[in-house]
Amino acid sequence: MFSRTKTTRSTRDYSREIERLKAALNAAETVVIGAGAGLSTAAGFTYSGERFRENFADFEEKYDFHDMYSGGFYPFETAEEFWAFWSRNIMLNRYTEPPRFVYRDLFELVEDKDYFVLTTNVDHCFQKSGFDKKRLFYTQGDYGLFQCSEPCCNETFDNEKIVKQMYELQQDMKIPSELLPKCPHCGKPLVMNLRADDKFVEDEGWHKAAVRYSDFIRSRKNSRVLYLELGVGYNTPVIIKYPFWQLTAANPKATYACVNLGDASCPQEIAAQSILIDGDIAKVLDELILIPD
Repeated sequence: MFSRTKTTRSTRDYSREIERLKAALNAAETVVIGAGAGLSTAAGFTYSGERFRENFADFEEKYDFHDMYSGGFYPFETAEEFWAFWSRNIMLNRYTEPPRFVYRDLFELVEDKDYFVLTTNVDHCFQKSGFDKKRLFYTQGDYGLFQCSEPCCNETFDNEKIVKQMYELQQDMKIPSELLPKCPHCGKPLVMNLRADDKFVEDEGWHKAAVRYSDFIRSRKNSRVLYLELGVGYNTPVIIKYPFWQLTAANPKATYACVNLGDASCPQEIAAQSILIDGDIAKVLDELILIPD
């Protein structure tokens, strides 16, 4: 549908694009937010650097990986060590508040709007910042949920209590063996409810959210919609980026806005309907709040 040619922020004035985005927010009847990893990074949920070293120096020294993402795929020697790593990871990125108020700033900008959020993030920051859970679709899972490794059922299990025990009781990079999580139905190990392969469990809550999102898009597709894409890269563009482009192209009243540090772009076909801001999302949201309505 789209050519390979892209229009990028480098050809546009930053301040002017900020003003255009504020005007688009004010004029929009509906705001659809598409959020990727860059939004949580802007909020301070970084997976490498100082934050990684402060919390995983022992794992880095032993196994020579240098970020939480790599650690999540590491073949640890024991399940006890695996869950020592993962319980720290989950505590940091699910059960603590992000260091910066990026999500709260975003909520302030859209709380009075007819909005919906589509996200590949799994850190629950939207709900922690006040967003209505019935207006959220977490497509890739949730750090706060376990599932059966088989899986023997399409069910997920809240993990807050057991994860906090793992975190508090671990010693020498291992959790106590009695804390190893097992499926209550078949007894096999529980794993994270994250989309990594074809064993990802889409539970009842996931399917209900998918229907709500589909209904929302269908019922507003011809209205004055702002498709606001924040921190979305090209790892899984078919979930947010490409659909947003297609929806914008199909509706002359729609606006596509891309805020992404290092790669704010769009197809030439929707360039006239697009706002492109290559910048730090936290700074952009701060500036939008400061502009009077």
